Amino acid sequence: MADMQFHRGRLIDHIQLVVADYDASRRFYEAVLGVLSIPILAGEGYFFADEFCVSSGTPPTGRCHIAFQAPDRATVDAFHAAGLAAGGRDNGAPGLRDYHPTYYAAFLLDPAGNNIEAVYQGAAKRSAESVVIEPI
Repeated sequence: MADMQFHRGRLIDHIQLVVADYDASRRFYEAVLGVLSIPILAGEGYFFADEFCVSSGTPPTGRCHIAFQAPDRATVDAFHAAGLAAGGRDNGAPGLRDYHPTYYAAFLLDPAGNNIEAVYQGAAKRSAESVVIEPI
């Protein structure tokens, strides 16, 4: 554990989905998170991507909504295309939404039926990319 490194946000510690078809879910999330440049740390029957975890098990979690941050509109578009190619289903093509004037998003249903979004909310200043945690 001493050589492991985790990146965490300040608001959410983690989100976990328990899915019926782990292999299909892993293919889907490797594709869409790869587009967002978010690496996956996998174990036996589970994987983490920053504060997001997917695992196999019973009962499956079911339909959840999770929004991933994207750095620009082109990445939202690529996220949608990668998800469709990896077995996801369209739940809202890339485009502006009515939430606020610069909210650009795309929605997919993952193999377990969860509503997965990539969103670019416009130009913003960040205090840090992430909080880095290194177990000792």
